[in-house]
Amino acid sequence: ANSAVTEITGYTKQEILAMNFWDFVHPDDQKIVIERGKNRQQGLPVTGRYEFRIVAKDGRVKWIDLSGATVVYNGQPAGIVSVLDITARKQADEALRESEKRYRLLVDKLPDLVFVLNMDLKTIYVTPSVQTLFGFTQEERLLQTVDQQMTPESLEIVMNTLARELELEKEGRSDPNRKIMMELEYYHKDGSTRWVETIVSGVRDEKGNLVAVHGVNRDITEHKKAQEELHRTLDRLNNAMNTTIHVLAAAVEARDPYTAGHQTRAANLACAIAAEMGISRDKVDGIGMAGSIHDIGKLSVPAALLSKSSKLTSVEFSLIKEHAEKGYEMLKDVESSWPLAEIVYQHHERLNGSGYPRKLKEEEILLEARILAVADVVEAMASHRPYRPALGIEAALEEIEKNRGVLYDRSVVEACLTLFRKKGYHLPDLSA
Repeated sequence: ANSAVTEITGYTKQEILAMNFWDFVHPDDQKIVIERGKNRQQGLPVTGRYEFRIVAKDGRVKWIDLSGATVVYNGQPAGIVSVLDITARKQADEALRESEKRYRLLVDKLPDLVFVLNMDLKTIYVTPSVQTLFGFTQEERLLQTVDQQMTPESLEIVMNTLARELELEKEGRSDPNRKIMMELEYYHKDGSTRWVETIVSGVRDEKGNLVAVHGVNRDITEHKKAQEELHRTLDRLNNAMNTTIHVLAAAVEARDPYTAGHQTRAANLACAIAAEMGISRDKVDGIGMAGSIHDIGKLSVPAALLSKSSKLTSVEFSLIKEHAEKGYEMLKDVESSWPLAEIVYQHHERLNGSGYPRKLKEEEILLEARILAVADVVEAMASHRPYRPALGIEAALEEIEKNRGVLYDRSVVEACLTLFRKKGYHLPDLSA
């Protein structure tokens, strides 16, 4: 027995030489150690290396790794063994097993589905919640290919996302802490589909290489259904509002036949200008809606004034000018995501404050109203009126060009001129 044995066991060399080998072997392991020792002495095949526990002199239990062989010593068969104290490693292994046990217990009880895919997108681990969410057992899920798990549209999203990430990885620009969130549609075992919010991240080896994909799935099917129902409700409301707007516009034109189509043509031109300026689709829709009824206040103006062929008196003109404010009063309580009432209220305001009814200036005027103002002037000048023939589109364009930055918003005028002079925009001929 060398000095290492005394350090491991705590016994002195003299004490060890006076003991049987199995005297310091743990009672639960003595039987197997004695049997292997006897088998080795008898020349029977035994494992050359194995692990077992010993009890040190101070009562501590230790794990040792034993390697043994049969030799001849002083003319007699003997066993030569070497032992290595592996207690620390065993304790670490046990701690790891306990940690894994706790982790698996925690993960297995999660309502969300946790999964791991290899780089071929093959499922190599999935929690039992896969059966609750998708109806498949863990064993069934491990046998499925990714295209058997989700719809073609969702699979395309996944493949495109993976391709982008692999390209970043190849270029050395990937973020090891990056998490990606996607909404994907998966197949259920009963033939239906489930929408899930999927959050994925990369799993890397000790060298930092991407070796797998870790992900969490959360069922959002009911949320998606609620969203779809909300969109359908909003569509129905928008359709109802559009119908109401068209009815109001028709009512205005029924009282003022000479300006029939003016609101629609001005609205269309205003939308085209807004689109040319790069304004958001939502704002363009609001401008179109407001433009379709911007003269709704004329319902309060005597019909005789609207169709009068001679020049209006100052009193008569002041009555017509009230249509902007009257339109505001009619629309101010209408629930809408757009400022319809204010746009209608401001469409006769001018940058230098010479407009009506509130003599607003510059940024006091909504951009939507500044756009509608230009469209309104161009359409009105280019079209026939009871008190004058049509002045033509060139006269209208000269008017806004001459007064850009003074009466009319410069960027709005530029967009309008571009439409007519460079992109071939034209007002439809109502007489056709």
